Amino acid sequence: MPAIESSAPRGSLGYRENDPRQRLIVALDVSTAAAAQKIVAAVGDSALTYKVGMQLYTAEGPQVVRDLVAAGRRVFLDLKYHDIPHTVGAAVAEAAKLGVSMLTVHAAGSVKMLNAAVEAAHERPGLMVLAVTVLTSLDANDLDKIGIRGSVEDSVVRLATIALAGGCHGVVTSAREASTLRAELGDQFAIVTPGVRPAGSHVADQVRVVTPAEAIAAGASHIVVGRPITHAADPAAEARAILGQITG
Repeated sequence: MPAIESSAPRGSLGYRENDPRQRLIVALDVSTAAAAQKIVAAVGDSALTYKVGMQLYTAEGPQVVRDLVAAGRRVFLDLKYHDIPHTVGAAVAEAAKLGVSMLTVHAAGSVKMLNAAVEAAHERPGLMVLAVTVLTSLDANDLDKIGIRGSVEDSVVRLATIALAGGCHGVVTSAREASTLRAELGDQFAIVTPGVRPAGSHVADQVRVVTPAEAIAAGASHIVVGRPITHAADPAAEARAILGQITG
């Protein structure tokens, strides 16, 4: 992936704590570095952080991450590590060397696995380890079929509790459960919410979907938005419109 140019100093892009762009993550759910580069260029400085998930990482490997980081973008590496503690710790250590800012592990991997991930993340100060609770494509019927009893909300709270006990810096869940997490577990951790769609958008394969404003109001610290931005005629304008929704 060729370097992505920015008018801001490398690595800065004008990051400010109260900048609403800190809360928006644009999902690069594409299969080539060229397609990812096109999206990043089209969005411009309307976003700061980009999600590299299994599709793009499998197709292009770690170089796509290196190029984004070199261009001053923050990378949310969403590979959802779930394995024995040693293997996950080793993977997180490699991710830290790539310079990512956020990454995901599965909360269901056990406290030992989460501890290993968090310990390995110390290689890069500020690297956030986020534990995936219940995927936003699942509902109560899906959980029941795989032997998990109770509501989705119960499962999210249980897994989030495990994640925080394991030292994780936050969790990934639908905003539909975010308000309950805030009420029960406090506000000293990040809640990253995928499955966010502006009003009127096609929900595709997501089930537990909310709008950007609803997600922030429920207690989300970050929202992940993919197709509504990346498939828009003007991705930068769509990103700015979403920023307006989460700050208005």
